[in-house]
Amino acid sequence: MLQSLTIENIAVIRHARLEDIPSGFVVMTGETGAGKSIVIDAINAVLGERTSRDLIRTGADSARVTALFTETSVASLLESLDLPVAEDGDLILSRAISLSGKNSCRVNGVPVTVATLRQLGGALVNIHGQHDSQALLDPSRHVGFIDAMAENAGLRGEYREAYLALRALQKEQASLQMDENEKARRLDMLRHQINELEQAEIVPGERAALLEKQALIRNSEKILEALQAAGDALAGASTLEGAEEFTGAAALAFDAAGALERAGELYPAARELAGTVRSAAYELDECAAALRGLLESAAFDPAGAEAVERRLDVYYRLSRRYGQGEAEMLAFLEKARAEEASITQSDERILALDMEIEAKKAIVIGLAKALSKSRREAAEGFSRSVKDELLDLDMPNVRFETRSEKIPLTEDGGERMEFLISANPGEDPRPLARIASGGELSRVMLGIKAVLAAKDPVGTLIFDEIDAGVSGRAAGKIGRKLRRVAGGRQVVCVTHLAQIAALAECHLLIEKQTDGGATETRIRRLNHDERAEELARIMGGEEITAAQRAAAREMLGVDDPPLKEAMSIS
Repeated sequence: MLQSLTIENIAVIRHARLEDIPSGFVVMTGETGAGKSIVIDAINAVLGERTSRDLIRTGADSARVTALFTETSVASLLESLDLPVAEDGDLILSRAISLSGKNSCRVNGVPVTVATLRQLGGALVNIHGQHDSQALLDPSRHVGFIDAMAENAGLRGEYREAYLALRALQKEQASLQMDENEKARRLDMLRHQINELEQAEIVPGERAALLEKQALIRNSEKILEALQAAGDALAGASTLEGAEEFTGAAALAFDAAGALERAGELYPAARELAGTVRSAAYELDECAAALRGLLESAAFDPAGAEAVERRLDVYYRLSRRYGQGEAEMLAFLEKARAEEASITQSDERILALDMEIEAKKAIVIGLAKALSKSRREAAEGFSRSVKDELLDLDMPNVRFETRSEKIPLTEDGGERMEFLISANPGEDPRPLARIASGGELSRVMLGIKAVLAAKDPVGTLIFDEIDAGVSGRAAGKIGRKLRRVAGGRQVVCVTHLAQIAALAECHLLIEKQTDGGATETRIRRLNHDERAEELARIMGGEEITAAQRAAAREMLGVDDPPLKEAMSIS
């Protein structure tokens, strides 16, 4: 049961808090545009339904809705979701929406996803609006009502799982069943691709190494000239044929070290420098030797260059067909091998699938028959009960039936079910979409909800203007129906009808106020006198007369059901 609701910065609501919302029949009323739909939007948001940052109040950075539920029966669901369970059964849901579009959802203070919030919300509250009445116009939705009556959730889930598994097997079999010519053409192509890739002997990283080697080969002349020049500078050489040789840096360093050593015999300060220069001379000599080794190993073989170019050409050709990198080429190879194996083994797999499909089909047909039997049995009682409810909702000549038609198996089973109605004597029942008015649809939906209420474990039902298109005596009967549905649970109804509002055990007023140029919507619980004034406003509009106030007080003061019914008739 919804115990309290806090709304912050949702549309025109800056801050609104409802506390101690009772069980039983609760109504919300207010002028058109006062914000009743915004309250429903806020409740939908905290239940995890789809929402938008456009809901955030102008000038605010974020919006938040918090709801406290008491006397809940979702402990097992909380445990399955690994969420804390309060000892008293209380449950706090909250959701914050920011201008960036991010959501922050919590259950009993623990962060959760919007999907988790929606899963919990569905077990706590059912919201029925005018769009639900429109769902009655879609026959494909009718079988869901019958399944709810039959409590077929488990059976329907089992059937759907088996049906989808059967369809997956059939799809696999269809993909394998190609004609022999097509199979032969595909195998030829796959084997050519596999052979080409296998012969290439692709090695991860080889292409990069070859490109590096290619760059060295193409710049070999420049590299050799630079190495030779460095070697000459260190070791000394003749730059031109027939010219005198020159002394290299290493030899000159040794000469400098010898000269410093001689000076050091007479001038001690030169001894340390002599040692440093000699060490440098040895290092230069080692560098000269290393350069000679580089020159010897840097001989570039023209045949080797041709081999590099040929190998790179192989990679270029393969990359145009099978992927840019070695990893993509090898992945293509594995995929081609797998497809080849699949085709060559397809005959055996098709035979195996035949047996699997027949076995799964038998299971699906058996579940479909069980589902159909359950639906037929439930449909009879459902139609009878809905008719009784409609008779009680001021449709005295109504006939309500559920027509079942066999169809090929689908995810929903093997039958199409559709509700038929006749509201007038002498007329045969026909589809709802063809004859039902808006007011009749509202009453049919309420009748269905009344029938299914006993099957619904959810503790709070919210009806958003389900009385659309209804007035007079029918409105009073809808009010009494809602009050009976509220027995043992909480029913919240947004209404524009005084006949319904007068029957509530709690009356909430949604009103828009302007303060300092800013418009806000506020929610407050009405006392007895305030309720009378609100009922008079609903009945009278802008100008409220003394007679309307007296009638409103009389509606609230009468407890005798027959007398109240007489008042609603008048």
